[in-house]
Amino acid sequence: MNPHRRNVCLAAALGALAFAAPALTFAADKYPDHPVKVMVALPAGGGVDMIARLVGQKLATQTGQPFLIDNKAGASGRIGLPLVTKAPADGYMLTVSPASFLTTNKSIFKTLPYDPETDFAPITKLANQSMVLVVKDREKFPSAAAVLAAAKAKPEGLTYASSGDGSPQHLAGLMFESRMKVRMVHVPYKGGALAINDMLGGNVDLLFAPLPEALPHIKSGKLTALAIMDDKRSPLIADVPTMREGGIANMTMITWIGMLAPAGTPRPIVDQLNRQVHAILQSEDVKAQLRDAGMDVAPTTPEQFKQTIAQEIKLHAELVKASGLIPQ
Repeated sequence: MNPHRRNVCLAAALGALAFAAPALTFAADKYPDHPVKVMVALPAGGGVDMIARLVGQKLATQTGQPFLIDNKAGASGRIGLPLVTKAPADGYMLTVSPASFLTTNKSIFKTLPYDPETDFAPITKLANQSMVLVVKDREKFPSAAAVLAAAKAKPEGLTYASSGDGSPQHLAGLMFESRMKVRMVHVPYKGGALAINDMLGGNVDLLFAPLPEALPHIKSGKLTALAIMDDKRSPLIADVPTMREGGIANMTMITWIGMLAPAGTPRPIVDQLNRQVHAILQSEDVKAQLRDAGMDVAPTTPEQFKQTIAQEIKLHAELVKASGLIPQ
């Protein structure tokens, strides 16, 4: 090719790139320019739904666009989350999910309609929440040690509720069974609120619940908290002992809630959402609201969040295997 002609072609190509780059930046700067859907694969009313709505409202205020919560409950996240993975990776479909749908599900189901490690773009963890053992019949179960004694005395004689197979409530129950060498009957529901409703009705014996979901009922006296599954007491229920203080060692469990997008979502959008959500979580009013609800803010980088998911998939697989649970 003629050297002069080659230089002209090169100059034209560079010129085209120069015009293209600002266009991409401009598009990213305009996100979002229409409503964003936030999938919550659980019913309204639980802790995951609560933080999704709180963060969504704040994002809407920041961006001027609605962040619409879409509850698609059932099948332990296997109804709602596949809708996220099949959505365009453009930032207009997000999900706020409990840890279990991204970690424990990999071990308790033979197949999943999504891959927690490859089908999502992690944005950030939102919050941590302690688990607490609650009962309705305080006379029958005055302490965590009394629950353990009853479970040992009659294998499969006690029932415990959960928000579904693989949920934090279920995982806590498996941990209790495995480490205390007892057997109980697991009763799954489509969400934490439904599980608590049946607890209030006296239809199940006990529940290992995320503190935010149980707290209003503990405060009202309708449910009794026997022990918190943490290394320290919660200031919200300061008179409730830890499991260790209650005579049951090696029973701590902190669960989390996080925000993700479909895999392939442009990194500028992921980074923008990460920055915006971090600012929301660090605001004093949001920290106070979450603290009063029993949550601790826990923002991360996308990379840290991705690593957490991978690590807990392995840890929960070991726990499920030790419990003897056969994948469904």
